[in-house]
Amino acid sequence: MKPDDFAFFTKYIYDQSGIVLGADKMYLIESRLAPVARKFNLATIDLLVAQLRGPRDANLQREVVDAMTTNESFFFRDGKPFDQFKSLVLPQLLANRAAKKTFRIWCAAASTGQEPYTIAMILKEAATQLIGWRYEIVGTDLSSEALDRARNGVYTQFEVQRGLPIQLLVKYFKQQGDKWQIAPEIRAMVQYKNYNLLHDFGALGGFDVVFCRNVLIYFDQKTKGNILERIAKLMPPDGLLYLGGAETVLGVTEKFQPMPNQRGIYQLTPGK
Repeated sequence: MKPDDFAFFTKYIYDQSGIVLGADKMYLIESRLAPVARKFNLATIDLLVAQLRGPRDANLQREVVDAMTTNESFFFRDGKPFDQFKSLVLPQLLANRAAKKTFRIWCAAASTGQEPYTIAMILKEAATQLIGWRYEIVGTDLSSEALDRARNGVYTQFEVQRGLPIQLLVKYFKQQGDKWQIAPEIRAMVQYKNYNLLHDFGALGGFDVVFCRNVLIYFDQKTKGNILERIAKLMPPDGLLYLGGAETVLGVTEKFQPMPNQRGIYQLTPGK
């Protein structure tokens, strides 16, 4: 990719998604754009960038953004966050929401659905505790292609082997040839919406728990702070935020503070 094309493209992706692509991402860019160029019958990536510079082509723009924003995901990723959810967060929700018997969970950057479906399976396993309760799991992502995969709930053998306990695979998945589809009752527990984290969150409504794991690492400090401050506005005073292991609110925003003795979970800062 020519230097001026690289500069144009990185600014284009930043404007569309907030993702910062440094010079060290040249290989990643070229590897992800090559299939898009082939799909649109463009012989080179330079021609693809030329198309982006020209008259608006919504399909091409969507495919390019999808290619650059689709990130890896897998079931029960990192393990501990979901152990915390089962042993700490869910009991806290049941205690604090006992009067209304309702709560909402948001998985931002849900990708191909493994995270929201992990939460759905945990809640399904706790069904006896949730009799009479109403709850929602909302998964959002910028990538339309990733969300289509999430809604279908079909995963490869490799994908279901990464972190998913065998008993849950047997219980909640049905084999289809060399792939596995998650059960309809689990798929029905998650609402998927195409959403850009740079845009206003108001239409999503309020959430008691927000999972925003392993996505802020792609943004600059200003964008991280802006996203976190807008998430804070959606949450009640006792709401909880999950971030990835390599992410923190420290030095980014004062709206959240670490939950004592619980790595990766953050609570709203009183008075902020």
